[in-house]
Amino acid sequence: QLHLAESGGDLVQPGGSLRLSCAMSGFTGGPYATIWFRQAPGKEREAVACITSSGGYVLYGNSGGSGRFPISQDNAKRTVFLDLNGLQPEDTAVYICAATNRNLCEPDESSYSFWGRGTQVTVST
Repeated sequence: QLHLAESGGDLVQPGGSLRLSCAMSGFTGGPYATIWFRQAPGKEREAVACITSSGGYVLYGNSGGSGRFPISQDNAKRTVFLDLNGLQPEDTAVYICAATNRNLCEPDESSYSFWGRGTQVTVST
């Protein structure tokens, strides 16, 4: 079983930045594609950014596509990062990472078998 653990969420002022981490442990079968979703209060979960084991990536929607949230990884440490830059109150959400051993980035939640519990990002004055 592959386990995912997110960290790095915090309360930050508008315009601030955070680095989120998704650390993998357990079953080493791969390669994997890893994606970040976010879910704001009262809204549907949305894909933000995804990266394959070879480093190819896809940025989704207004959040990822704006270029403010680059995704990267350290394969040796089995950790995927999401850098949140220029944060705004509308970026407040729980950020959740998920992985699939199909090693293909897709925005559909059903494509991912392994999930973390999420980390809270709150943007407020």
